[in-house]
Amino acid sequence: MKVIWNKCDICGVCASVCPVDAVTISEHKVEINNMKCIDCNKCLIVCPAMAIVRGFENNSPKEDETTIDLTLLPNIEKEYDVIVVGAGPGGSVTARFSAENNLSTLILERDREAGIPVRCAEGISGGGLDAFINIDERFISSRIRKARLYTPDGNHLDMRSKVEGYVLERRVFDSALCDIACQKGAEMLTKADVTGIKKTSDGKMKVFFTYKGLQRYVTCKIVIGADGVESRVGRWAGIDTTLKLNDISSSTQYRINNIQLDSEMISFYFGNKIAPGGYVWVFHKSSNSANVGIGITGNFAQNKPAQDYLDEFIKIHFPEASISYTVYSGVPIANTLDKIVADNVMLVGDAARQVNPVTGGGIKQAMVAGKIAGEVAAEAILKNDYSTKILKKYSQEWERVLGSKHRFMYKIKEKVLNAPDERLNKISNICKGLPAEDISLTYLFKAVVKGDPKLVAEMATAFVLSKISI
Repeated sequence: MKVIWNKCDICGVCASVCPVDAVTISEHKVEINNMKCIDCNKCLIVCPAMAIVRGFENNSPKEDETTIDLTLLPNIEKEYDVIVVGAGPGGSVTARFSAENNLSTLILERDREAGIPVRCAEGISGGGLDAFINIDERFISSRIRKARLYTPDGNHLDMRSKVEGYVLERRVFDSALCDIACQKGAEMLTKADVTGIKKTSDGKMKVFFTYKGLQRYVTCKIVIGADGVESRVGRWAGIDTTLKLNDISSSTQYRINNIQLDSEMISFYFGNKIAPGGYVWVFHKSSNSANVGIGITGNFAQNKPAQDYLDEFIKIHFPEASISYTVYSGVPIANTLDKIVADNVMLVGDAARQVNPVTGGGIKQAMVAGKIAGEVAAEAILKNDYSTKILKKYSQEWERVLGSKHRFMYKIKEKVLNAPDERLNKISNICKGLPAEDISLTYLFKAVVKGDPKLVAEMATAFVLSKISI
């Protein structure tokens, strides 16, 4: 396999499905080590940018390719209690609660700043956000009060939420979360591309990274991988983060302009001809622009790429729109990993597969997980024990707060995203005539699983136990 550089968007989907860790990702490029590659074709199938093709190119790393520089960088210490890899919402919140608990904390981010590139539809429910940040108008593109769900036959259902949601300016929002972490005492180094971790003889971890063309390392007691869907930190720690094709959403999103939409409404389109194994979303961004994107599961992407479906959708629904940018991404729509901790290591957010498998939303889930991870890290440091035995408290708390709900939502995903068009159309007819405020996702899910009493019972339990809205 080889990568066509001028097509690649460095979204990380290829690494998330590679079963042999043959894909290397940096800020500037993706490489495939053909000495490791087993030609399973999964990376080729799910790549939303169609940037991977068959062919041989020996990209195996050379031992002497990079010089290790042990010189200390300005404002960077030799050793930290915690190093967080990745400055997305999960990583920043983890660093914040780590620093709040008096742990020396360093964030290593491979991009030039937090919040870029934006690989997200940017929608989020407002409920529970105040536990992490005070909402500032700078973060908000639009306020969401209604949702419209289009069924394959062209009919639609309107829903009105009791909790206001937002379409965010992710770049501003993520930067603000990162600023809070740094205000609490965390330090941060950008354009620092983590390349490996290694346990030391005294039970700590060396974290290797490249910075300004040189390979460097910093020592810490605990590494927290908030490094996204590709999560190489997890693999380096011996955690299997490989996703099955039906558990990864291959996605393409456009910012389209010259359109007129209801500024308070977000829309979703379902159907096997529109988005098999997924859906199309339309999220209002300004008076005449929107994020319009599609996600389809990897097992469908092998027949036709997501972008082709999206182009067809735009041509039909927004023929006069202009496109100002395109972004590719991959979203894990899987169960949370069975193992999200190892000795000296915890995984947070997309890296741990802590994403709602039905909606693909993961911002708030990552922040919830980050808070737990930061607090558990503080407890481990206090006990001077960084083993799995101590860190598994993070897994247990995640399971209590959201894990059981995520497993249930995964079952719903298998029902909803693979439902035949006839079932989805029938649901629309069942709900026809109901007021928008009476239609909820809970109601719709019950309609989807009607005839499956066991799943209905599990649904009721999951929503009672949940402390966060979907």
